[in-house]
Amino acid sequence: MADVVANPFHALFYVVFMLSACALFSKTWIEVSGSSARDVARQLKEQQMVMPGHRESNLERELNRYIPTAAAFGGVCIGALTVLADFMGAIGSGTGILLAVTIIYQYFETFEKERATELGFFGF
Repeated sequence: MADVVANPFHALFYVVFMLSACALFSKTWIEVSGSSARDVARQLKEQQMVMPGHRESNLERELNRYIPTAAAFGGVCIGALTVLADFMGAIGSGTGILLAVTIIYQYFETFEKERATELGFFGF
């Protein structure tokens, strides 16, 4: 935290860079990973799902209003968490902490799914 006070220009540049880079990466990731509005609209059509009040042809355009914005906002939130952890002097970097928590949570989810499969439908 003392470094932030000692060099405010560096701190401001760091915050702006991290938040914008995370938002940009998140928006790029939805295009690469198959989560773009086009891909989601195609998946919904394949599952014969519709959006009430919208034509099937407008589904991609309607999803395109929300998905990139939500991805950018999620990226900014992750970037803010990383910056806050770095400024507070957390052990390790904020990115490292976020990565560790994400990996642990994925292992927990996998464990719970396997346990539910082994127990059967009713848990006996």
